[in-house]
Amino acid sequence: MAVSEEPAGANGCFLGVDGGGSKTAFVLVDPTGRELARHEGGSSYHVQIGVERLHELLNNGVHAVLRQAGVSAGDVRYAFFGLPAHGEDSQVQPVLDVIPEAVLGHRRYACGNDMICGWAGSLAGEDGINIVAGTGSIGYGERGGLKARGGGWGEVFSDEGSAYWIAVQGLNLFSRMSDGRAETGPLHALLVEAFELEDDLDLCARIYAREGAQRDRIAAVSRLVAKAAMQGDAGARDIFLQAGRRLAEITDAIRRRLCYAPGEAVMLSYSGGVFQSGELILAPFRETLAAFSPDYRIVEPRFSPAVGAAIYAARLAGFALPLT
Repeated sequence: MAVSEEPAGANGCFLGVDGGGSKTAFVLVDPTGRELARHEGGSSYHVQIGVERLHELLNNGVHAVLRQAGVSAGDVRYAFFGLPAHGEDSQVQPVLDVIPEAVLGHRRYACGNDMICGWAGSLAGEDGINIVAGTGSIGYGERGGLKARGGGWGEVFSDEGSAYWIAVQGLNLFSRMSDGRAETGPLHALLVEAFELEDDLDLCARIYAREGAQRDRIAAVSRLVAKAAMQGDAGARDIFLQAGRRLAEITDAIRRRLCYAPGEAVMLSYSGGVFQSGELILAPFRETLAAFSPDYRIVEPRFSPAVGAAIYAARLAGFALPLT
């Protein structure tokens, strides 16, 4: 979207919004790259919360960071709104694309999928690939002007390796433990305690209840699966093994679509809460990638996805933030 007017301030500032299935981060930075304000809100997954609640969430978050920084919406030189599921429904997208105009009062912004935030933050906007494993999972990369994404088709039949996917596998494992189809491990006791189950079958009520079967609430079960794996639960560890492999498959599909030549270094980073489990997910992820290609160069994320959104906003305005 083209810049339609100049910001009120002499230099202006850049607004980054990193949406997600569980939380949404808002960051405001100045032209030197200094962070001016930060705010965190709830889910911006419009499929779950609806467009009206998305509008409210974005309005509250944007004005919260503006108040913190002591600036107005007119001082925003450019903004980027990374929204989950953006670009995945041609009927809804035009509605999503105009919400920021109502919030900011001007058209110096762009909307895109939140995968861009993770990529721009992790690699500081440089060529390479970023894989996101948060509530959902998705990968995105850029190389020499080419752009490619992989995964991110939603929790019903995709989002492999995500917190939601791990949680569903963990719930399945619990059911098999309870039935005697799988050896009982630490995961069983962890879920009984967390859901305060008097009977194992009470888990059905907890999960399928009207307020229970929410995407972010189910995804949170992944933390219990990780805890069980760290306590030596073989079934839980296998879930993370499979998750790492699935995330590597998404990544390598993107590498091939970006047409990397043999021997050409593929800069790769990652973001999302699943990676907070450390080697539990990173070890199988690295091993599978190495089997696909020796050219991957895995680097830790340089900046958060929210800062990445601000970096991308500056790029869209034709400005390169001085990053350290």
